[in-house]
Amino acid sequence: MNTASHFHQKIVAFVEQESLFRPCDTLLVALSGGADSVALLRALLRLGYKCAAAHCNFHLRGEESDRDEEFCRTLCKGLDVELHVIHFDTVEYAREHGVSIEMAAREMRYTWFEELCEEYGYTHVTVAHHRDDSVETLLLNLIRGTGIAGLTGIRPVNGRVVRPLLSVSRAEIVQYLKALGQTYVIDSTNLQDEYVRNKIRLHLLPLMEELNPSVKEGLAATATRLRGVETVYMQAMNQALERVMNEAERSIHIPALLSEVKPRAVLFEALRPYGFVDSQIDDIFHALEGESGRRFANKDWQVLKDRDALLIRPNNDELIPEIKVHQPPVKVALTVGSCLQIKCFSITPDYQIPRTSDVATWDAALVELPLTIRPWRQGDKFAPFGMKGKKKLVSDLLTDLKLSLFEKENQFVVTDARDRILWVVGRRSDERVRVTEDTKEIMELRIIKCEL
Repeated sequence: MNTASHFHQKIVAFVEQESLFRPCDTLLVALSGGADSVALLRALLRLGYKCAAAHCNFHLRGEESDRDEEFCRTLCKGLDVELHVIHFDTVEYAREHGVSIEMAAREMRYTWFEELCEEYGYTHVTVAHHRDDSVETLLLNLIRGTGIAGLTGIRPVNGRVVRPLLSVSRAEIVQYLKALGQTYVIDSTNLQDEYVRNKIRLHLLPLMEELNPSVKEGLAATATRLRGVETVYMQAMNQALERVMNEAERSIHIPALLSEVKPRAVLFEALRPYGFVDSQIDDIFHALEGESGRRFANKDWQVLKDRDALLIRPNNDELIPEIKVHQPPVKVALTVGSCLQIKCFSITPDYQIPRTSDVATWDAALVELPLTIRPWRQGDKFAPFGMKGKKKLVSDLLTDLKLSLFEKENQFVVTDARDRILWVVGRRSDERVRVTEDTKEIMELRIIKCEL
């Protein structure tokens, strides 16, 4: 069997094994002009697939970037393949979004690929990652520290993106192109060791091959086996997460967590999606049996140890400033997606006072405007409905209700012009403005879902 036929056979076998796509699908090939993507395009065409190509000019390598674009245009014209080309200001995108150049290029190209699929009906985006790329990814993750998922290399399928070349090596790709007499361009940055991945490719892997000439094959086989192990592991882990975690409330029940066979591993999988690193998760784990109130935070999320639970909240939850309401009707934002609607109306004989915690009803004549909506403060007192002549600290009410520290921090009160607290919002109303038989006009405050 010649080189080209053997190469095609390995791709066909891998596509079938991983169910990447069907003969009737229309494929978009991410074409850089380098050996890998050129080999991918040529092989898919030889195998009879209907293909179009997409080239991104990131303008990061001066004349080389323009050379690569021109090569792709010439190649696709000769192969009678439709080519889509886009130009990106990668440096500006990275600056605006606060990401690395590498991440900026990744985000822009995959967003564009998705747009092309939607516009032209391509069923899959094929990218040219090969076996050696997967091995490098495994080693890169191992060096940085990773869970089992990071040891599985590059996945063959990620949504619409598929990788048909993961069963072949870089050397096989070069041999295939040589057999076809096909040229390609060389990215000079791949020959530099400024990036960690390039250091692995240029220095670490050659050293490992001195110890074991088949190290790449061995690592690739290990990654494949670990994908199977990961499937079993995640099935058991997902069951454990269901036992210990309330997804809707973003909370972890500590006693349930500690009853698991490997609670540290379960905690890692619970917090990893929120961007917490291994060292932070260790700190959180060691705090599980400690006092309440400890916080742990990264850029986007925070975890609070609260009694028998870990509570997870975004860092961008900001309390509203103090707001004055001079005359209803009005609608005021409380938190993201939550508003306080205030209105007045005349009472009717058939009126029924709502008995839900998200509504407060007062005798409008007993309320002195303006109202003030603000976060509660230490020392705040009010006269709870049903406790005539008695006052209670708001802090005591919140403690009696066993609210978490997060819930306490997001608690509002409504006061009137005399600075009387008339409602601990969503909890208890005040006795002094209660509706009686003499009430003629109702002031109603209702928590509603909204977008302002």
